[in-house]
Amino acid sequence: MARASAARCSSMIAFLLLLALAGTSSAQLSTSFYSYSCPGVFNAVKSVMQSAVAKEKRMGASILRLFFHDCFVQGCDASLLLDDTSSFQGEKMATPNNGSVRGFEVIDAIKSAVEKVCPGVVSCADILAIAARDSVVILGGPSWDVKVGRRDSTTASFSGANNNIPPPTSGLANLTSLFAAQGLSQKDMVALSGAHTIGLARCTNFRAHVYNETNIDGAFAKTRQSGCPSTSGSGDNNLAPLDLQTPTVFENNYYKNLVSKKGLLHSDQELFNGGATDAQVQSYLSSQSTFFQDFVAGMIKMGDITPLTGSSGQIRKNCRRVN
Repeated sequence: MARASAARCSSMIAFLLLLALAGTSSAQLSTSFYSYSCPGVFNAVKSVMQSAVAKEKRMGASILRLFFHDCFVQGCDASLLLDDTSSFQGEKMATPNNGSVRGFEVIDAIKSAVEKVCPGVVSCADILAIAARDSVVILGGPSWDVKVGRRDSTTASFSGANNNIPPPTSGLANLTSLFAAQGLSQKDMVALSGAHTIGLARCTNFRAHVYNETNIDGAFAKTRQSGCPSTSGSGDNNLAPLDLQTPTVFENNYYKNLVSKKGLLHSDQELFNGGATDAQVQSYLSSQSTFFQDFVAGMIKMGDITPLTGSSGQIRKNCRRVN
């Protein structure tokens, strides 16, 4: 009798442990979350993303960046998508985002397309996660199954955006520390930085590197100086490609640039500057498939950062505002 009671007790403890585990960060995210409630979601997102990238190749990089900047603040909860109002401060005007995050109208278009297929079911946070994957694939990069089931936040964090997102002036130690704060390793950081194989950067973010630093190829520095005046406030928004060679193709040229001292941002070149990450950069230079494999692992891990699941948060009707 006592033995049966003890067995029942241990079974109950095991069950409660399982329930507790189900509540941890990514336990409720699943690649099949919408299999029954919205099986058309992936095609709906892909269709709009293909049109957007066909119209402007840069948009792929912009959407991928939105996902990074969202996940690094309160987790992947679409808090970045919320507009400021007279009574609400969002994240769009924080220093890493102000004047540079873009693609919100594409997310709006995707939300509209998804709502037509299955109204009130798919979160803006999941739309952003799927769109980021599609951006990479459309520009020639690897694919992966996106875990979904996130819900949307009702809050944002202006201070979190200012403090959590790695600035382009970051050294290796700061980059490593800011990624570690999100549960991402130094290996994840180097792989995810490969997102800079696509997209453009503003003069204000690379001016100091091309004028004042020595760990940069001289001819490359001069080329970039020609489109970026040395005086702060002059030409701040002038754009240059993060990947000198193929800014609209997702491959491993970013790492080739680093080894040639042609990283556009200070934070890029820090990954290959006589430090602990040099060997990993070299490995991606030697093997694009290794880079792709590690990038995918990093993206999945980043997508798992403290999502809202279950009854937390909401499914926004409009990605720009709380219901």
